[in-house]
Amino acid sequence: MAGNRRFSLATVAVDCADAHTLADFYRRLLGWEVTLSETDWVLLTSPGGGTGLSFQSEAGYRPPVWPEQGGEQQKMLHLDIRVDDLDEGEAFAVAAGAKRAEFQPQDDVRVLLDPAGHPFCLFLR
Repeated sequence: MAGNRRFSLATVAVDCADAHTLADFYRRLLGWEVTLSETDWVLLTSPGGGTGLSFQSEAGYRPPVWPEQGGEQQKMLHLDIRVDDLDEGEAFAVAAGAKRAEFQPQDDVRVLLDPAGHPFCLFLR
């Protein structure tokens, strides 16, 4: 089905305990805009267009454990975010509400945890 134009990725949905809190973090981090907002769901889109990020509140949400450990909640995906400078990018993300993960598997990537505990990576352009 290569080249099939009937399918296009519109958004990546991220489960969390509080959609509005997590959407606000990523809004500040990425500079994106809230496009739609409901009680338990928020959609962010890039001012330049493209695939959006949505956040959905889930009552039974459990944050993933990083690094992964058997028998613990596993991450289902993570976001890779390009930055111009790792130190500046990390400082900005922490000021916005992220935490640096204790486990850092590579020197040229920074793993941080968003306010809901999802790991995400900063890497150089």
